[in-house]
Amino acid sequence: MRKIVFGVLITLIILFTFKYCDDKKEQASMLKESSSLIQEQVKNVSKLVVSEGHFTEVFNYKNSREIFGNYVTADKKALVVVNAKVTVAYDLKQLEYKIDDVNKTLEILVIPEQEISIAPDLEYYDIQSDFFNPFEADDYNSIKETIKSSLLKKLENSSLKSNAENRLISELSKFFILTKSLGWTLKYNATVIKDKDDLERIVL
Repeated sequence: MRKIVFGVLITLIILFTFKYCDDKKEQASMLKESSSLIQEQVKNVSKLVVSEGHFTEVFNYKNSREIFGNYVTADKKALVVVNAKVTVAYDLKQLEYKIDDVNKTLEILVIPEQEISIAPDLEYYDIQSDFFNPFEADDYNSIKETIKSSLLKKLENSSLKSNAENRLISELSKFFILTKSLGWTLKYNATVIKDKDDLERIVL
């Protein structure tokens, strides 16, 4: 009788051992699959998020040079029509993150800064200059810099930057949805992201 009971106990121990090992293997396999899925999602999101706009402006340029003191001046001027394409972008290839398999955590370490690009198309009209104050390369460079500065101010008062920020939040939300569905936690520099509002706070 004792031999039978002993045999049953040994059999049960062996069965439980096999089941425990199978469960561990299954958990490790699921964890590896989840980690791979998150890494793949990060790669899919790693693209350039862009908000684009166009601005038109008419710019009057004038420069005077004194000759013989204040008695005589040599003037030059031009009318410049500006058509510019402005883009605000986030290069998400620069996104830095860390995946913690043990604690089931995806932590965003660095979100890239906005990249602003201004490509002005300038058309010059009514260019007038004096023999003592001719148009030179420095004048054209000065006009370009002044126009870029003016366009940057217009950009601040437009919806382009906020549109780009909203698109960034939309891309980062994909991380939150995925991690939540897998039972993982999304963090930004040790701060747990609980909802979309938390994402907006770290971006804005």
